[in-house]
Amino acid sequence: MYLAINILGLIIFLGVAFLFSKRKKEINWKAVGIMVVLNLILAWFLTSSPAGRAGVKAAADGFAWIVNVSAKGTVFALGGWYDAKNLNFICSALMPILMIVPMFDILTYIGLLPWIIKWIGKGLSFITGQPKFESFFAVEMMFLGNTEVLAISGMQLRKMNKERNLTIAMMSMSCVTASILGAYIEMMPGQYILTAVPINIVNALIATTILNPIHVSEEEDTIETVKANEDGKKEPFFSFLGDSILGAGKLILIIIANVVAFVALAALIDAILALFGKPFAGQPISLESILGVIMFPFAWLMGLPLDQAWGLAQDMGMKLVTNEFVVMGKVTGSIMHYPEHYKAVLTTFVTSFANFGTLGMIIGAFKGLVGKEDNDYIAQNIGYLLLSGILVSLLSAAFVGLFAW
Repeated sequence: MYLAINILGLIIFLGVAFLFSKRKKEINWKAVGIMVVLNLILAWFLTSSPAGRAGVKAAADGFAWIVNVSAKGTVFALGGWYDAKNLNFICSALMPILMIVPMFDILTYIGLLPWIIKWIGKGLSFITGQPKFESFFAVEMMFLGNTEVLAISGMQLRKMNKERNLTIAMMSMSCVTASILGAYIEMMPGQYILTAVPINIVNALIATTILNPIHVSEEEDTIETVKANEDGKKEPFFSFLGDSILGAGKLILIIIANVVAFVALAALIDAILALFGKPFAGQPISLESILGVIMFPFAWLMGLPLDQAWGLAQDMGMKLVTNEFVVMGKVTGSIMHYPEHYKAVLTTFVTSFANFGTLGMIIGAFKGLVGKEDNDYIAQNIGYLLLSGILVSLLSAAFVGLFAW
């Protein structure tokens, strides 16, 4: 019975995406069907095959090495402030931007990155039916994280229309960063952590294909490269590199300002709600508790008994208001004793950056990367960013849950 409910939940989650679609008649259902089948295969392979799990971990370790190298610059600049055993948000998520952005800009300058995007994007685009850049963006996010990939994609984003930029913003809600996969695995089952990473990426494409269907012509489906100036020469390399580093630094400041504001506003709302007393078993009203109630039907559709579904819903609400680390820290001492299905869906759901704080990061990143019209359009559709992130987490948990009992 619970398997049937899980299957029903997967269908309903796709139905919710259709219900809120901006252009229902333009949805590419063939592409959606292909990606659903692809995720079913991935979920089966990555939950059942040691080879599949080892492959994902090896790739993640490679990208994590790049991020770890960037820590040398952070240590030099911050000295004793930098604690490798207790990385804060700025050190773990933002400081790597200062190395990763120039590194990828160099690869763009010499023409290597556009070449890679062109051919890998073509392959993924052929399989998924999505534009080349959107397809490769999804792969980059799998390991580098949303702000890092947005930062290195500025040239491309400025050339795309606002509808495509909205798609990229929605996809950015659903990633993780390779540098913190190790921390995740220390707290929750590594098998499902590593499975969630590629599953999230395909689901980000599924969710945006339904929620914000767009048509990209062959002429528009191009990858930007560094162009020569009027006299036929590229900008001098070190001038280009200096601009890249300064741009990365400005972007970090913009992101920090937006994250601080969004998290503080959420805390203010909680403080106001707490003035209404403690109606829930002595607990005050909060965004977390409200979202926990809202998420209960969706948790039950994962194929869980009512008591487990209620617990999952509370953790879902906590994750959306705070972040995945708060939930992981709460359950790390007990999750290994959970039933296998409960363990799988909870771990998969929390393995993403989909929360209110990430909204601030994404809006902050776009403010520093695109024009006012595109940025205003994304800000007007902030509900779609949050909906996309939640749907991707629900879809991923439902896909993985089908094969974990």
